[in-house]
Order: sequence, then C-alpha cells, then structure tokens
Amino acid sequence: MPRLITLGSLAALFFSSTFILNRAMSLQGGHWAWTSSLRFGFMLIFLIVILLVTQGKRALADVRDVFLQHWRFWILAGGIGFGVFYSLITFSSQYAAGWIVATTWQTTILASPLVLRLFGHKVPTKGLLFTGIIFVGILLVNVEHAALTGFREVLLSALPILGAAFAYPIGNQLVWEARAGHNPRIPQIHHPILENGFARVLLLTLGSIPFWVVLLLVSEPPAPARGQFLSTALVALLAGVIATTLFLYARHLCRQPYEIAAVDATQSMEVVFSLLGEIFFLHGAIPGPLGWAGVALTILGLIAYMRIQAE
Repeated sequence: MPRLITLGSLAALFFSSTFILNRAMSLQGGHWAWTSSLRFGFMLIFLIVILLVTQGKRALADVRDVFLQHWRFWILAGGIGFGVFYSLITFSSQYAAGWIVATTWQTTILASPLVLRLFGHKVPTKGLLFTGIIFVGILLVNVEHAALTGFREVLLSALPILGAAFAYPIGNQLVWEARAGHNPRIPQIHHPILENGFARVLLLTLGSIPFWVVLLLVSEPPAPARGQFLSTALVALLAGVIATTLFLYARHLCRQPYEIAAVDATQSMEVVFSLLGEIFFLHGAIPGPLGWAGVALTILGLIAYMRIQAE
C-alpha cells in the first residue's frame, strides 16, 4: 500500500503542474487559447513518439485506420473531452489562482454520476453525503475568492470549470460506449489498439485538432511568446505523459478495490500541491480561514467518497 500511495501522490504532483503553469502563463500575459491548443500540439508529438518506441509503426498505423474509419466520432469525443474541457480550464486561470481552479475542478466528481445517467446508466447513491461535503468545500473556496476579487471574477472562473467538469467525463464516456458497443447512437469500435491507453489518448488528441483550429481562428490571439511554448511543452510532458503513466501504473498494480480507491483518492493532493506551488513559485496569497476550510473539506470529502465507492 505505501508504494501505491507514493505513486498516486507523485502522479498528483505532476498533474498539479497544469494548474500552476497555466496560472503562470496567464500572469505573464499568455493568451489562454494558445495555452490550451499548444499543450495538445505537444501532446500529439509526445504520444506519437511513445507509441512508436513502445509499440512500433504498426500501432501508429492502427491508430490512423481507427481514426479514419470513425473520424466524425473522434472529432466529437476529442472536441468535447479534450477541446471544450481544457480550453475552459485555461480560460478560468485568467480569473483565479491555480489552487482555486484545482479545488473547483473537483466538481468533476459530482458531474460524473450525472453524465452516466445521461448515457442511460444506473448510478449508485452511496457516497452522496460525501459529494455534498466536497460541494461545500468548493463553495467555501469560491466564497472567499468572491470576497477578495468580486462576484464577476468568480463567475468567469467557476462557471467555465463547471462546464469543463462535465465535458471531460462526457468525452471519456463516449469512448467507453464505443468500446462497449451497447449504444445504438454511437459507433461500435472494437479494434485491439483501443486496449492501449496511450493510443486512446492519441485518438482523442487527433479528434480535438479541428476544435483547436476553430478556437484560434475565432479568438485571434496574438502570437505566443517563447516562454509559452516551453511552459505548454512542460505541461504536456509532466501532466499529459508522466502523471498519466504513473497514475495508470499505480492502478494497474492494485489487487483489491480498497487499493484502487486509495490510489484514486491520492488525486485530491492536486489541490495541496497546486496551493504550495502557487505560494512558493508564483508568490500567491495564502488562503484565509474560509479557503483553508474549503480545501480541507474538499480533500476529506474526496478521500471518503473514493473509499465508500470501493466498498
């Protein structure tokens, strides 16, 4: 168990780089459209290299074939699950500190059961108390944010994150439905390459490209600075490659449901790491009493929720 907790916590540490670096780019004047689109441009390169090195050219050919056979589906799933999700996350970083974005992002725990219902699945009701605790914690963080900055800033940060919290599980669930083949409105995709996690992420990344092109054409951002290229590449490497690999590896090592719950619960540490990173690297303000209470309730609620789901 200590090994699993360590791996999961390391994954959370690397995942938190998203919130810290996005906030840093925002403070430096980097446009959010470039922050989001460049990240997935680098992700595309990294994933191609990883699959080529680990699986060979055949895997890339399989990804190409699966994408071309169902390109409309992948554009839909990638556009929602990666495009809408991440563009809203980066947009919110203009109006809130990274740790506030990280805390508010935990609403995806609350959104996921609703998304499952949207796809016609039954959702267990156990854990509702702890989702309520998570919601109260997030609410406290944003109440303090409103007191310090104003109601407009909270709306412009919290509402996009709420949209992202739904978009991410919708994109992932679309892929799950396609693999399961039970939904008549979604194409059935049973190719073996979908068993590879990196291949699935690559397919979604390819599908998100039209979204990024349209976003850049519509927003017409100024040219990105050299530092923005470096920062987005770091986010792609640290969060998109290293963190994902560590997290999936830790889950793969689990042998009991409570171990899976423990690994999943370590992701609540993203809030803590984002807060520490904001303070030490960006000289961000230390939260007040409401902020600390909100962070504590969010983390405790997440841990309790994950554990009860595994029982």
